[in-house]
Amino acid sequence: MILGLSVYVAVILFVVLTAYKTATYARMPLHGRMELYPVPSERGRHIYGGSYMEEVEWWRKPHEVSKVTEIIDMMKEMLFIKKLFDNQRPLWWMSYSLHLGIYFMIAWTFLLIAGAFTDLAGLSVSAHASWWTAFLYYLTIITGAVGFILSTAGALLLLVRRIIDPILKKYTTPQEYFNLTLILAALVSGIILWSPDLTFNAARQFTADAITLSVIPNATLVIHLIILEVMFIYIPISKMSHYVGKYFSYHKVLWENAPNVVGSHMEMKVKNALSNQAKTKWSAPHMQPPAAPPKES
Repeated sequence: MILGLSVYVAVILFVVLTAYKTATYARMPLHGRMELYPVPSERGRHIYGGSYMEEVEWWRKPHEVSKVTEIIDMMKEMLFIKKLFDNQRPLWWMSYSLHLGIYFMIAWTFLLIAGAFTDLAGLSVSAHASWWTAFLYYLTIITGAVGFILSTAGALLLLVRRIIDPILKKYTTPQEYFNLTLILAALVSGIILWSPDLTFNAARQFTADAITLSVIPNATLVIHLIILEVMFIYIPISKMSHYVGKYFSYHKVLWENAPNVVGSHMEMKVKNALSNQAKTKWSAPHMQPPAAPPKES
């Protein structure tokens, strides 16, 4: 029961901490506006990097936007990490392997949950019982195998690249080494645990046991769960929470080009931002407060 309960706690904390991180980003003050282009939501102008400011007296005219082109641009980044592909092609192969593998692992997890509920309903997941059980059976095998292979290869290659590349090594922090090592530990322990049964029936049975709080522990399972649960709780409070931050960095920084006109909501946001005093303490010499004048003797 304790192991099953720990899974629920880790998942709940992941959701709560992700929501907290999202709220934190949403409450951040207005960024320094630099009018960066192209903005994909600019209807008809995003192709060449144009702006609604091309129009004469643009502030008097409606700002036409296209959500379709915005969604297309978002999907390119979410599904294919397009900006890394365009700017760092050698690094993209490793990073995309990791991220694509994670997408497969997420799909595998949901298939395990669906298979667990199917088993609990009295219909055993197999290749021959019905079309639904065959669908779950084969797709679970494919997504699990592909997910483990791609994500493990990607995490390992990224870790090695950061260690041996003299330029990348300069910018790699201890936290980034830890992040990749933690992901690798979760993946390798999962491979050790589930690889003896490549149909993943054991993984599906564990999922059913976790749902019903009736997990029977063994040493390998306990080690894997501890690593996995630590990772789940750690991800939202670490740099790996960019799955939240990317939305705000795109919509509130790169693509934020709402006009700042008199009486607008943007004007109010700008005024609020200007009234905020910086709380960060900088160590750079040019950011130090002026020295107090010497006292007259």
